[in-house]
Amino acid sequence: MSMNEATIHYNQARFNKSAAKLQQCPTDVGAEVAFAGRSNAGKSSAINTLTNQTKLARISKTPGRTQLINFFDLNVEGTRIVDLPGYGFAKVSLEMKEHWQRHLDDYLQNRQCLRGVVLVMDIRHPMKEFDQMMISWCQQTGMPLHVLMTKADKLKKGPAQSTVLKLRKQLTEILGDQVTVQKFSSLKKDGVDQLQLRLNDWLLAELDDEAFDEDEFDGGEAGED
Repeated sequence: MSMNEATIHYNQARFNKSAAKLQQCPTDVGAEVAFAGRSNAGKSSAINTLTNQTKLARISKTPGRTQLINFFDLNVEGTRIVDLPGYGFAKVSLEMKEHWQRHLDDYLQNRQCLRGVVLVMDIRHPMKEFDQMMISWCQQTGMPLHVLMTKADKLKKGPAQSTVLKLRKQLTEILGDQVTVQKFSSLKKDGVDQLQLRLNDWLLAELDDEAFDEDEFDGGEAGED
């Protein structure tokens, strides 16, 4: 199936499974995009707004309650979005934080079908320690990064746009065309279309690659006959 034939309807996203470690994740095929963000950055709200579902990703009044890697299937076969643990400033033990980080690192380093990372930042408090860690990892691995600056409704339009432009310039100097940055508001549903386009680029490109490989294989078979 080519990109032109496939359309992702994010409102049809459905829960697949939760995993505490890499070995428990769904089969490592297809294409998935992971959402990461420090506690209270608005990650769960962003996922729910993206999918137009109020309870797909768990929202808790206690930051850091998401302790597992949560997988959500999309309507196009083999495509998924992933909700990673947001342990930045969660009120949990140091041992638990180290456990989360160990398995998060394992997922990021070894998940072959991971196509990109959406890093969720509160637009009022960007570039915290967790954000810098994720940016550094993307720089080292060449993983495409999309920064979602949430809670844009908390700032006036001018300051919000200025913050986006400043961060975009800063990250482009580090990551080049590997990074994109946008503002987003779950409350006002601002930025949903832009986010969906970015995800489509990552998730559907995999389908085009697979179709191309299959065509090459079929052509090779025909040539040998």
